[in-house]
Amino acid sequence: MIRVNLLPQKKRAERVATAEPSASQRWILVVLAFAVLLAGGFIWFHQTKVKELQKQTNSNSQLEGDITNIRQLVQQHEQVKKDLALLKARDEAIQRLEKARSGPTAALLELSRLLTPGKGPTVDPDRYAATLKANPLQAFNPGWDSRRVWVSSFKEDGRVVELTGLARDSTDVSELALRLKASSYFYDVKILSGGKGTKTANDVAMVGWGMQVKVRY
Repeated sequence: MIRVNLLPQKKRAERVATAEPSASQRWILVVLAFAVLLAGGFIWFHQTKVKELQKQTNSNSQLEGDITNIRQLVQQHEQVKKDLALLKARDEAIQRLEKARSGPTAALLELSRLLTPGKGPTVDPDRYAATLKANPLQAFNPGWDSRRVWVSSFKEDGRVVELTGLARDSTDVSELALRLKASSYFYDVKILSGGKGTKTANDVAMVGWGMQVKVRY
């Protein structure tokens, strides 16, 4: 069987040529592909730089905050120095008061308590209990009328104090000695030879007395 092509050969060639892309079309496709790649690279580069910029901005903000804090501290430096000086002055004043409380002033205040009606010596309970256990006669009388004794002089030398004064009788002198021994501020109490006696305006006889004690401070 013989087939005969009845179509003109020229038109067939034109149709084939029309179906295939030309060189200019291929060039346009290449340019478009390159442009897409270039745009993608530009977008990636832009996003990368934006992230770096944001990171640098955060770092700058933190540095600015630190600088602000440092400036505030510098501005407060003088006030801090004044506050420290004030605290130091207060501490020195407290130390002076504490020293006065534990020095001769404290001993005089304790003697004043001993001679004030209704009051008595500052006692260490454990030490006083041990003293009474060893010798019950060392207990002082809480109801004693301290107005029966007068102190005329108080002289201290190297924490050794000499007291002199007047009393209604010798029992009052003994009671004062017991209170001095019980006090936490005094120790090693010694009754000295009695001084010269006298009489009051009401013709009441008074006996003179003297003591030597040591003080703790």
